[in-house]
Amino acid sequence: MKRTLFVLAMAALVALPALAQKKEADRLEEAGQTIKDILGMPDTIPQDLLDKAECILVFPSVKKGAFGIGASYGRGAMLCRSGENFTGPWGAPSMYALEGLNIGFQLGGEATDFVLLVMNPRGADSILRSKTKLGADASAAAGPKGRTTTAATDAFMRAEVLTWSRSRGLFAGISLEGSTLRADNGANENIYGKKIPARDIVLHGKVSPPAAAKTLIGVLDQHSPKNLSDPKSLQK
Repeated sequence: MKRTLFVLAMAALVALPALAQKKEADRLEEAGQTIKDILGMPDTIPQDLLDKAECILVFPSVKKGAFGIGASYGRGAMLCRSGENFTGPWGAPSMYALEGLNIGFQLGGEATDFVLLVMNPRGADSILRSKTKLGADASAAAGPKGRTTTAATDAFMRAEVLTWSRSRGLFAGISLEGSTLRADNGANENIYGKKIPARDIVLHGKVSPPAAAKTLIGVLDQHSPKNLSDPKSLQK
């Protein structure tokens, strides 16, 4: 009996990493489908803003039930254009968490997708350095929608992070000021099989993209293959 219990316990220990990896893989696949759907909408993220973004964060299917006092969060992925100055193709994703009571008050009763564009190297550095509070550590604004931006483009471009949400099929800019972003280190360890900082994943190319990120990266490479930001703005 003791031997049987021991064998079962060992089998469970072996299975846990595989289950954890599958959970994160499913999240990456869902993020890929989310951005594919959003970029296929008539009133989507303006193309000129997407083409000038250095990084993107996608948080799929965040539910109000996931939020509680002091413990509200959504989980998804962040990826950036590769290369020292963000001029290469989209690279491997780092798993990220979006936290804050402000989100919960805006969700209603439906699952909500969130998309965040990081518009300059300073914003990317802030998010990759440590836990980042939107509106304080990184300036943030609700993003516009439509295939092109309006005359307010300059105001939008001054923000380091632009944010949108999709709920009940409706896509719109949303304010996430007061919410925080942080690297989900445990999820990164599950997906890549080792402890690795988000900065090494996203900026330094220390790991190859997992198979589960194929749709996520492929959609971004298709819709925005080249960074069209002013080269001077990309110099660190």
